[in-house]
Amino acid sequence: MRVAAVQFKPRRGAGAESLRALVTLAERAAADADLVVLPEMASSGYIFSEAAHVAAVAEAPDGPLFQALSPVARRARCFVVCGFPEAAGAQLFNSALVIDPDGSLAFVYRKTLLYDEDLHWATPGDSGYATFDCAGGRFGVGICMDLNDDAFVAWLASQELDAVAFPTNWVFSADSDVWSYWAWRLQGVDAALVAANTWGHEDHVRFAGRSAVLQRSSLLAAAPLEGDGVITATVERP
Repeated sequence: MRVAAVQFKPRRGAGAESLRALVTLAERAAADADLVVLPEMASSGYIFSEAAHVAAVAEAPDGPLFQALSPVARRARCFVVCGFPEAAGAQLFNSALVIDPDGSLAFVYRKTLLYDEDLHWATPGDSGYATFDCAGGRFGVGICMDLNDDAFVAWLASQELDAVAFPTNWVFSADSDVWSYWAWRLQGVDAALVAANTWGHEDHVRFAGRSAVLQRSSLLAAAPLEGDGVITATVERP
């Protein structure tokens, strides 16, 4: 199974420019992949002081982000998973699009375990977990803080998965190595984690970068601490 993760820092206040840059990287990643994963809230940024500010950039699942990424998936005949702030009536969710190789919207996953920066605006996800079959294997989806949810990790271990699509905005910590922590959380899970992270500072928060494809404590591909880019790997069946 060929997988790709896009590391990307959106340009706050420049939504159209960010979306164009994100799509360019997605196209590059999709050139040789069965599954492409982009970060959590990939084109909007993540740190918002008020729910109203999130609402101003939130969109429906079939909104501009989907319209921009659907042709990428269709042309490359691959799955694309990308995080976004979802507007669902009066509710806001931290969600991820799952776009299939036909360019259709296969699923919208809603983040279940919220992080501190989500709590003042996001509703805990109610979508449940789901698996998807692509040309090279089967994958599931989780977003960032979900990896700290024992129920999510147990679900991963119970499934016959080749990969976990993992849009994230993982925060930098000088006290821990992000790859070692992810590997520790995934003990008992054979599937490869395809982690697409952001990097640099956003307001008061620094993000960890270091997007990775990680399987059973082995790094199959890794990005640096900073900078936009694409990493790819071949995931062997567990």
